Formats: sequence, C-alpha cells, structure tokens
Amino acid sequence: KPYTCNICEKGFSQQSNLTTHMRTHSGEKPYTCNICEKGFSRPDYLTIHMRKHSGEKPYTCYVCEKGFTNSSNLIIHMRTHSGVKPYICNICEERFSQSGNLTVHMRTHSGDKPYTCNICEKGFTQQSNLITHMRSHSGEKPYTCNICDKGFTISSGLTRHMRTHSGEKPYTCNICDKGFSVQSSLTTHMRMHSGEKPYICNICEKGFTNSSNLITHMRTHSGEKPYTCNICDKGFTTSSNLTIHTRTHSGEKPYTCNICEKGFCQLCSLTQHMKTHSGDNLTLAIQ
Repeated sequence: KPYTCNICEKGFSQQSNLTTHMRTHSGEKPYTCNICEKGFSRPDYLTIHMRKHSGEKPYTCYVCEKGFTNSSNLIIHMRTHSGVKPYICNICEERFSQSGNLTVHMRTHSGDKPYTCNICEKGFTQQSNLITHMRSHSGEKPYTCNICDKGFTISSGLTRHMRTHSGEKPYTCNICDKGFSVQSSLTTHMRMHSGEKPYICNICEKGFTNSSNLITHMRTHSGEKPYTCNICDKGFTTSSNLTIHTRTHSGEKPYTCNICEKGFCQLCSLTQHMKTHSGDNLTLAIQ
C-alpha cells in the first residue's frame, strides 16, 4: 500500500482513497446536499443521503419486502431473518448483528462514556443517547402525536403513546394472557407470576419487581418528597400522590359512581363507596 496517511499511518492502494481518508482528520466535507445543506466527505455518502429526501429505497428485502436506502443496511436487516450475529463480545460472549452494537456493548464492560453533555456533563455510551438527552435541556419534542398533539423526545416514546389511542397491546403474558403496550411492562408483570423481586433496598432488604418502586420506597428512608404542591407547598414522594392531592384544591372528582353519581378524587374511594350499594352491605345494615 504505497500511499500512507502522515497522521495515523494507515495505508492505501490508491491516491484517491488516501485523499478521501484525509478528510476524516481535516473534517472537510466538500459534497453538500442542495436541500438541507448537510455536508459529506464522499460523493456516495451524499447519494445515499439524497434518498432520505426523495424517499427512494432501491434495496429491498426478498423476505419481507422492506426497503432500504443502501445495501449495507439491507445486509444488516437480513440478519433479523437469518438470526446471524457475527460480532461476539470477548468478555461475556454476547453476540450482535452489527459491529457498531458490539462497540457500544463493550462500553458496558469498560465504563467508557465518550459522549458528554456540555450542560450537565452527564456521559453516554452512544451519541444518539446524548442527542436525546440534550432535548431534556432544550425542551425539544420533535415527535408529535397526530391525534392529541402530545410531543415526545424519542420516536419510540411516540410509538408507545399511539397504543393508548389504538388500544394495541402486542406483548402478551403466556400464563394469564394479559396484554401490555410495552415490553418492559410485560417483563415486570411476569415477576408477579415468578415471585422474582430483583430490586432490593440496601437498608431494609425489601424487594421490588421494578426499579421505580424501589426508588419510591427509598424515599421512606430518606424522607425525600420531590413532588411539591404549588398551592400549599405540601410535599409528596410520588407524582401520583401529588395529582390526587391537587384535586383537594381544584375540587376535581374524576371517578363517578354509576349508581348514585357521587364523585371521588381517588379510584380506591370509589371502590370502597360501591360496597355501600352492594347486597352484602345492605344485609349487614339490616342486621
């Protein structure tokens, strides 16, 4: 390889390849999109990018007919059908279909977080996670529900939200057939059947099926009440308790008895009230 980079000493068989490589050091991007002005170091990268604007997807999966803008994405996609995972972690032997996923995974072993927020200095293993995090500072929510206009910082958040409108619950318990809109909810639910409680309080050793319940529990030890009423300044350990409390100020009673139309600010109060209409309670009252 007669052509060598004078910065990193990588060798190339052609002068043109060395010229292109030097742009990774200089940051030069001479090929510019005439629609969004994004720059690229190579003309073929610009060609692929232009397909995002045109919608062209010339590479099609022969199994499911999904289209892709470039051949490399199609090759990676085909592994979802074949199950091939050629990239293996040399520490825990977990396998991956993409080299980039293995690179990110290795950081879970090394603790490396190369992407850092320039506002709060929080570190991330992936650039995409940093981009999402930055929206917590900017307030940007680029993914919007076309039904209720609610915004989300990530596309998966919008996908999950849309199920609240459609009622879709694609994740089903194989024991009791209960359905869930997200995989994590099914995982937590399965622990009700198995009895598994992997999240343990390091003070009293009480176990919980999910991390959020442990976090809430820890506040009983610390006394922390991060949710504060903006009317009377009373503090609460959970946002749901604050929501219930604010109804004492607003007078809102969203839970209504379908027999006598009495309203309640909590569901549990309505449940208790319904017993006053039940035959059991009437019998006890007569006795």
